[in-house]
Amino acid sequence: MSVTLFRVILPVANIDAAAHFYGQLFNLPGERVSPGRHYFECGGTILACFDPRADGDSFDAKPNPGHVYFAMTDLDATLERARCAGCGSLDEAIRVRPWGERSFYATDPFGNKICFVDAKTTFRGTDSLP
Repeated sequence: MSVTLFRVILPVANIDAAAHFYGQLFNLPGERVSPGRHYFECGGTILACFDPRADGDSFDAKPNPGHVYFAMTDLDATLERARCAGCGSLDEAIRVRPWGERSFYATDPFGNKICFVDAKTTFRGTDSLP
C-alpha cells in the first residue's frame, strides 16, 4: 500500500486576504479554484486555503489546532516576508531546535499555527538526526 498526502486544508475567514498573505509568504501567486478556495503547490502537496462562507457553506472557518510545517529553501528571506505579511504572531528570530531544525513559528491572520523550516535541516525521525 502506498500513501501520498496531496492536500492540506487551511481554514480562513477571508479568501482574498488569505491568497494575498500566503502569496506574499511563499512568493507565489497560487491559483483560485473556486470562490472560496485558493491553492498553493507545495512540493507535491497542495495547501488549500478554504473560506467556507465564500464557497457557499453555512459554517465559519475555525483555525487548525496544530501547526502546519513548510520547508523553505531560503528561510531568512521567508522570515523577512513574514515580517511584512501581517502575521498574527511571529517569532522574532530563527532558532535551531533541539532536534536540529532551523525554524521560526508564526500564526496567520486567521489563527492557524504555521512553522517555516530551513529545507536543509528538516527532521523526519531519529534516523535523520544530525
